[in-house]
This record gives sequence, C-alpha cells and structure tokens, in this order.
Amino acid sequence: MLHRLQLEHILFLDIETVPEQRGFDDLSEEMKYLWADKTKYQRKDEFSAEEFYDRAGIWAEFGKIVCISVGYFTYKGETRSFRTTSFYGDEKQLLLDFKNLLNTHFNTPQHLLCAHNGKEFDFPYIARRMIIHGISLPNKLDLFGKKPWEIAHLDTLDLWKFGDYKHYTSLKLLTRILGIPSPKDDIDGSQVRDVYYEKNDIDRIIIYCEKDTVAVAQILLRLRQEELLEDNEIISV
Repeated sequence: MLHRLQLEHILFLDIETVPEQRGFDDLSEEMKYLWADKTKYQRKDEFSAEEFYDRAGIWAEFGKIVCISVGYFTYKGETRSFRTTSFYGDEKQLLLDFKNLLNTHFNTPQHLLCAHNGKEFDFPYIARRMIIHGISLPNKLDLFGKKPWEIAHLDTLDLWKFGDYKHYTSLKLLTRILGIPSPKDDIDGSQVRDVYYEKNDIDRIIIYCEKDTVAVAQILLRLRQEELLEDNEIISV
C-alpha cells in the first residue's frame, strides 16, 4: 500500500515545543495548582511541581510551539528534490502561516500529513494550540465525525509498529537501525527548552527541527525500499 502513495502528495512535518512560560514562578497561582494536579502521577514523590516544570512543553495545555518544520518532495522528470521550510516566531502567527500552507497547497483528499509519533503528539498538539489561540482548524486537523480511513495522517512510528500497539521506537533509534543519518547530531528534544529560553538560539532549533523532518521522509523511503535522499537533493527554502 505504501508504494501506491504519491510522495509529492505528502507533507512531512515536525514540531518543537517548550514550556509556555520561562519558569514555574511565571505561572499564576491557579496555573501552578493546575500544573501540579496535571502532573502528580508522572512526578509521584520524585519531583516537586516546580522541579518538573522544565518538561511542561510536552503538554499543549502548558507548552507552546516555537517551530513547525515541513518538507515535501518535488519531481522534474527523473530529478527529485526535498524542500524544507520552517514557521517560527510568535506562536499564533506561525500557526496561522502553517494553516495557510495546508489550506492552499495540501487540502485535497489525496494529500497526507506525515510525522513520527504524529498521531500521539504533533497533530493533536498543533490542533490544541490552534483552538487555544482561537484559530479554526484546517480540514487536515479537524477529525470530528471522520471515520478512521478518512483521516489523512501518516505516522512513521505507527507504520513501524506493524500492529504492535505496545511498541515504541524513538526517531533516533529508528534512523540508526535503518542506516539513516541521525538528526540528533547537535541537540535533542530535552535540550530545546534551554536553547530557547537560556541561549535564545531559535536558528539552532530550526536546524534541528528541519533535520527531524528530513529524517521522517527518509524513514518512509526506507519503508518503501527506495533510495535515501542525498544531501544535494535536500533544499531549505
């Protein structure tokens, strides 16, 4: 079935998230309480709510998106390329820009969104943050009333599970065992908060996010038993 997909109809993506506020003390008293309540089962007795706050970016209710990177294949005769671009800056504006891309270029029935663990993280996170900002959902993220086969989402983690719903494989591990250049050669997800808030280096985060997006595309190529992208085929626009 994967071989039937037209690669140019797929929008590959990855997001990077951080806590919505720089630190726990920047939260209102109500939000401090709600954060403590939300995370009590994850923290148990090992961490206080304040100590655990550096992980707040995982939850859309307490985090925010600082970068969405996307990539897509283009073909000219026998020549292929993979073009990447990123949305960053003010969260509401980057969400509006991403929505505009979906509505103008990836909104037909054959278009698909693809991410690693996208069904559990990227897609719902984007949708939740859009709702929080009062942005109506684009068709590709509005799942209400749709049957499973009508949801235009691909997930490379889901594909790798082969029906084993207990199984989780990180992007770093999957690229390693499939012989794909690692996107984690600089930072990893646990460091994004410090790079954003302490070092103010959004460019470093963008590069990292775009590498992850390329890695997702490479995984799909390997699952289709096709040649991986070469460096000269990857174009950042």
